[in-house]
Amino acid sequence: MSKKGKLIGSALCCLLTIILIVLVQTVDVRRHALLGSKIGLFHLNREFFLFTGVNLVWYDITEVLGYVAILVAAIFALVGVVQLFRRKSLLKVDREIISLGVLYAVVVGLYVFFEIFIVNYRPIIIPGDDGLEASFPSSHTMLICVVMGSTMMVVGKYIQNKALCKAVQIVCGIILVATVFGRLISGVHWLTDIIGGILISAALLLAYSGITENFE
Repeated sequence: MSKKGKLIGSALCCLLTIILIVLVQTVDVRRHALLGSKIGLFHLNREFFLFTGVNLVWYDITEVLGYVAILVAAIFALVGVVQLFRRKSLLKVDREIISLGVLYAVVVGLYVFFEIFIVNYRPIIIPGDDGLEASFPSSHTMLICVVMGSTMMVVGKYIQNKALCKAVQIVCGIILVATVFGRLISGVHWLTDIIGGILISAALLLAYSGITENFE
């Protein structure tokens, strides 16, 4: 896909995310009978929730995978810090690393934004929590997709061994798919939360790929 195509794809994913948010806020909005929270696209979300049920084992697995993603992000941050000290200029730090930092910052900013401007609440109260939490978009889906997806794009620059590089990319892909699947069937998110997380992640990754594809 060309750089222009990637940026257009990113814009399209942003538009689809906005449309999804509008639909969740305005279409088939019902109050949850037990929890009292308002849920958009209620029948679609409820039927999917009843189909999957609650699987807290998968919730725990995806929680662990979330820490793996944070560790990966921390490794890239460490690489950037080492380069900064060695090269004594932020401008001399690899542009891929700088771009990853910006990408991660955008993810954090979106997480904070949706914690303040709540679109939907979780379908259940997580054991150990005091009450309902915001659930749109799925922050775990967004975190894993963005971190693992971007790692698959840049890892070739930092791992010269082709077999090892391919292995890392495969592991990242497995973690990405396992997290999305696990979050889907864990029952801690509505279907639209997962879709929102995927759309936002796709928008960010396409933009990142389009912007950085000419970096040397």
